[in-house]
Amino acid sequence: MIPSNDIEAAAELSRVRDSIKREMAKVIVGQEAVIDLMLTALLCKGHALLVGVPGLAKTTLVKALSSALKLSFNRIQFTPDLMPSDITGTDILEENAATGKREFTFIRGPIFANLLLADEINRTPPKTQAALLQAMQEGFVTAGGRHHEISPPFLVFATQNPIEQEGTYPLPEAQLDRFMFHVTVDYPALEEEVGIVMRGTSALQKEVVPVIGPVDLLEYQKLTERVPVPEGVARYAVKLARASRPKESGADKFIQEKVRWGAGPRAAQFLVAGAKARAVLRGVAAAEAEDVRALALPILRHRIVPGFHAEAEGITTEAIIEYLLKNVKYD
Repeated sequence: MIPSNDIEAAAELSRVRDSIKREMAKVIVGQEAVIDLMLTALLCKGHALLVGVPGLAKTTLVKALSSALKLSFNRIQFTPDLMPSDITGTDILEENAATGKREFTFIRGPIFANLLLADEINRTPPKTQAALLQAMQEGFVTAGGRHHEISPPFLVFATQNPIEQEGTYPLPEAQLDRFMFHVTVDYPALEEEVGIVMRGTSALQKEVVPVIGPVDLLEYQKLTERVPVPEGVARYAVKLARASRPKESGADKFIQEKVRWGAGPRAAQFLVAGAKARAVLRGVAAAEAEDVRALALPILRHRIVPGFHAEAEGITTEAIIEYLLKNVKYD
């Protein structure tokens, strides 16, 4: 039972987060920062892009999270021949046994799940990518002129392999902007990798036990929406986003020279929404500037495009974000 008082509910959610991470630790070694970002995305109803080389347990991460929250889970392996209807579903002509008449029946695709893993999203053509991204944005699928709602909670985790680019269709910046987070999944530390090898070669496999269910998650999403944000924190998020734009009035000289395209208003919205979620996951019922700072990298990473001079000098997007965090002050 979720407490009716928001302060108590935030404290309870912090304990729930710890329980979820303990359950996921049965099958996942390390990756705590990634798990925290996944939980933050869930509370914000935001989708996330997980980028990492093969073999880093991205699929296992998402499956373990769905089990800990008792969410329905589907995985789609994106390939060059994947069609939009393979994701969304399609109308088929069937005979009605009662009337003997033929009529169209909608057969739901794998997108109809609480948690969808879109594996290697950059391996499928833009038309299929667009079908997924539209459903992510609208929350429904259109077939035969009719809308088919995707029942909440609904979240997409998409993966990309950064080292294989041949035969891929990279997402354009405008479509990348649909994702709340760009999460880098790194190699594990030495001791973590030893643990992974020991566990992966053992006959004993542990099972993730649900901590909460979909109804509880929906209530925690509503709690996150109610979290207050001081105007100063919201202003700081907006200032960070605006400071990344080279054509903005009064733009920093470094940004003018090194950035080709900066973050739009959606970035500031996600910074504030993410700050609220991070606050309640910490057990605090109010967002702070530090919450915005902590989420700046995964939220801005795919929204800032370095210019020619930055690329020539080896200046990365991450370095540009660090520059912004150092120079944009919280008033």
